[in-house]
Amino acid sequence: MKDAPVQTTNYVADPGRVADLARRIREGELSPADLARGYLDRIKVTEPVVKAWREVCADTMVTEAEQRAKEVEDGVVCGPLHGIPVGIKDIIDVAGVPTRCNSLSRADAAPATADAEIVSALRAAGALILGKTQTTEFAYFDPSPACNPHNIEHTPGGSSSGSAAAVAAGTVPAALGTQTMASVNRPAAYCGIAAFKPSTRLFSTFGIEPLSTLYDTVGFYGWSVADAAAVFDAVCPTHAQLGRKELRDSPLIVVALQDPFIDDADDEIKKAVERVAERLAGAGHAVEAKNSSVSFKQLYDLHILTMEYEIGRIQRRLLDEPEGQVGIKLTETIRRGNKIADAAYLDARRKLDKVRTEFFDAFRGVDAFLWPATPKTAPKGIAWTGEPKFISPWTALGGPIVTMPAGFAADGLPIGCLITGAPGSDFRFGQIACRIAEAAEAHGIAS
Repeated sequence: MKDAPVQTTNYVADPGRVADLARRIREGELSPADLARGYLDRIKVTEPVVKAWREVCADTMVTEAEQRAKEVEDGVVCGPLHGIPVGIKDIIDVAGVPTRCNSLSRADAAPATADAEIVSALRAAGALILGKTQTTEFAYFDPSPACNPHNIEHTPGGSSSGSAAAVAAGTVPAALGTQTMASVNRPAAYCGIAAFKPSTRLFSTFGIEPLSTLYDTVGFYGWSVADAAAVFDAVCPTHAQLGRKELRDSPLIVVALQDPFIDDADDEIKKAVERVAERLAGAGHAVEAKNSSVSFKQLYDLHILTMEYEIGRIQRRLLDEPEGQVGIKLTETIRRGNKIADAAYLDARRKLDKVRTEFFDAFRGVDAFLWPATPKTAPKGIAWTGEPKFISPWTALGGPIVTMPAGFAADGLPIGCLITGAPGSDFRFGQIACRIAEAAEAHGIAS
């Protein structure tokens, strides 16, 4: 009689360092085709349970990987991501593949006729498109089927659920998500990986299904902060690099920001952030706890109002779909958003501009802020994608937001913290985040 198969809830695997994989490909040590096939083999193992992928473009990717291999043999390297597979959230167009947005209303969607601009940028940098990853419906709160690789009985977060789960499960070294509220940074925290959400609207959103255009921003996933930053660097627009300077080796100035808005964080979350601050101080950086100069509750409220107003108008057409074709959470928000007056929306935008200026003026000279990513670890089940409120005010402030793995809770689930910066500081901020990660990143697989 054969032994019963061992049951597991953990499907985490390190997919590799982006910069190291790219170097090995350039130097001829690693074939892009072999690398691609390795990830496809990993998908066969994890996909029945993790469910991170909406569509895998296996044949196309292998063909393109073989072409990348031949180019290396001929001494041609297309860019810094030459031969690196990337997953694409399924609200972002990939030519020849339907963009279904995890909605029954898109079940019969035709293949996209063109790549989204960010996908074109990835291809120009030499990347391979592995496929489309799962998303919550239209990147809102109605969940996707994806599960958390650290424990498949828990959510990976949303809305970029499949992208974070795909990286955490070792099926791809990098993936794209989008953030309107907390949809890049929260899944990274829940899945124990890193994410880089650039300054709001830094990248073109051509070819990305809109939700709230005041906030919609593409973001990048990798196993470590350095991986997420490497993908960002590879496609960072030229205008965001003008006047860039190499970061000096002098100590960073980091503020562990305090505000009543995060008082309800679990003790394990608070202690994890404190450990990060201690590691940074131990590495010689200047770390100081300071109270926020503005109310993060006010930021949250302003974010919700302006976001829901835009969702109501941008996605108004979905109310005309037959009953059951669009999720209830999105439907209710569209209706609620359409009840918000134009004057209230414009007033909220003005207040946001004022509060944003007040906040960053009060912290001139600060290199980065430290903040908990979520009040708790990933909730059990996939019906709820978790609490986004700790991330929302930072999205409203508009600067870059990095999720850094910060260890594990007693239940074995990951804890993440946020490293944030001022709008427009992205290229330099990527270097800052990597320096912070060198001193304080804590990721891997819980024992």
